[in-house]
Amino acid sequence: MEKFPMTRAGNDALGAELKQLKSVERPAIIRAIADAREHGDLSENAEYHSAREKQSFIEGRIKELEGALSLAEVIDPKKLSGTIKFGATVTLVDEDTDEEKTWQIVGEHEANIEKGLLNIKSPIARALIGKDEGDSVEVRTPGGDRAYEVLKIAYV
Repeated sequence: MEKFPMTRAGNDALGAELKQLKSVERPAIIRAIADAREHGDLSENAEYHSAREKQSFIEGRIKELEGALSLAEVIDPKKLSGTIKFGATVTLVDEDTDEEKTWQIVGEHEANIEKGLLNIKSPIARALIGKDEGDSVEVRTPGGDRAYEVLKIAYV
């Protein structure tokens, strides 16, 4: 299988979530299922069905996290420099609205646009790769074409 890039912070966050699911959430849902079974007829027991559904979600998420962590190639952005690449924290200005935005380009499993973590496979990240400070970037997004100027590149 192909490895994919992930920052140390992203790897640590996914590892912490996996530990939480295995050591806290899984045992709690097992207890909830056992308690629901004690209430009798399972065919009409909403607590039991709800607990089983939650267990299914937890087990699926555990498998997803284990798979992601096993295929992750952890990259330390602090050891990088130069033009924009994976791990770069990039400050851009929208050339139409003069609005500044700062994003870090990260792996797909750790991306969270609300936290400023931009998926490396996103249209904006793909357009930024290889650019330098002062460069202008045209990006075709689902919301329409956007033009950005790269103000700052940092590797932190």
